[in-house]
Amino acid sequence: MIGIAAELSLPRAIAVVTPYTVPTALMDTLQIVILVLVAAGATMVVLTRVPVRQVIALSAYGLLLALLFLAFQAPDVTLSELTVGAVVLPVLLLLTLSKVRKRQK
Repeated sequence: MIGIAAELSLPRAIAVVTPYTVPTALMDTLQIVILVLVAAGATMVVLTRVPVRQVIALSAYGLLLALLFLAFQAPDVTLSELTVGAVVLPVLLLLTLSKVRKRQK
């Protein structure tokens, strides 16, 4: 199989290096750290029992996910996550909690 690829002389992907390129080891470390923070944030959301605090933790979790997507170089997904996960969803949940509490009183 290797001989076939060598015979076809397939083009190899060449990484573009600019003055702003982050070293691979540093980027890998950053991604691992953010993945650990995302796991801790998800655990924090699940373990929080007070609804308002849980919504705030969910918003922080959305910010961590946006950072993760940015570290994986997906800026369009980052913007979507910031809009939906860190702003719109927590606002909707807080409005819902306020309506539910008004009806209970």
